[in-house]
Amino acid sequence: MAAVAPAVSLRGVTARRGDRTIWAEGSFDIATGAVVGIIGPNGSGKSTLLELLLGLVEPAAGTIEVLGRTPHRGDGRIGYVPQDDDARAMEAVRCRELVAFGLDGGSWGWRRRSADERAAVDAALDAVGATAYADRRLTQVSGGQRQRVAIAQAVVGDPELLLLDEPLAGLDVRNQHEVATLLGRVSADRSMTTLVVTHDINPLLGVLTGAVYLLDGHPHYAPIGDVVDEHLLSHLYGTSIKVVRTAQGDLFTRSG
Repeated sequence: MAAVAPAVSLRGVTARRGDRTIWAEGSFDIATGAVVGIIGPNGSGKSTLLELLLGLVEPAAGTIEVLGRTPHRGDGRIGYVPQDDDARAMEAVRCRELVAFGLDGGSWGWRRRSADERAAVDAALDAVGATAYADRRLTQVSGGQRQRVAIAQAVVGDPELLLLDEPLAGLDVRNQHEVATLLGRVSADRSMTTLVVTHDINPLLGVLTGAVYLLDGHPHYAPIGDVVDEHLLSHLYGTSIKVVRTAQGDLFTRSG
C-alpha cells in the first residue's frame, strides 16, 4: 500500500513580519487525519502559522506544502474558523444563512440555493448539532451555539483540512468540552485533518493526536503523549506546569 502524503509539510520555514522574525527553522509533517493543537505563549506566532497555511502570508524562508500544494488564498479544500469571525458584523443573519455563505468562498451574498446546496447546509448543521436552532438569528443563540454554527460554515464545503483559531475562547467549561468533543467527532466522520490554535490544551486532550508547540522561537511537532510533559510545558510557558492523571486515566495540566 502506498504511503499517504502528509496533509501539512514544512521544511526550514521562517515566519517574519516586517523586520521581526516571529519564528524560524520550522520543519515537520502533520499526517492526514490528525487532530493537532497549536500551543505556545501569547505572541509566539500560533495564528501566524495558520496564516501561512492559508496562503495569507508567505514564508520568509523555506517551503510549505498544504494538501500537496503551495498554499494559496481561497483554497476551497481548507475550512477556516477565525478567532474574530465575520458573524459579529452580521448578527441579524439566521444561522442557516451564515452556514450557506460557506459555499460562496469570499463572495458573500443572498441568492437562491440549489437542492444540493441546501442538502449540504442541512448536513453541516446536523453534523454540529445545530439543526434545532438553524433558523434563529445569531443574536438569539448562545456563544457555544454560535461556535457550532461557525464550524458548520467552515465544513459545509467538505474540506480536507480544517483550521480553527481559538475556537474555545470565551466559552464556559461545559461548552469548551462540548465543542472539543464535536471537533474530534466531525474530523473523524469527515476524514479531515484538523489544526486548532488554543491557549488551554486541557479541553482538547481527549481528541488531540499531536501538537505543534512554539518553543524558543522554533515550531516543533510531536505526538500528544510526548507534549503533555511537565518539563516541556513548564519550559514552553515559563512557569511551573503539573501534569495530573485522574483515577479514570484522564490527563490534565495545571499551573503550580
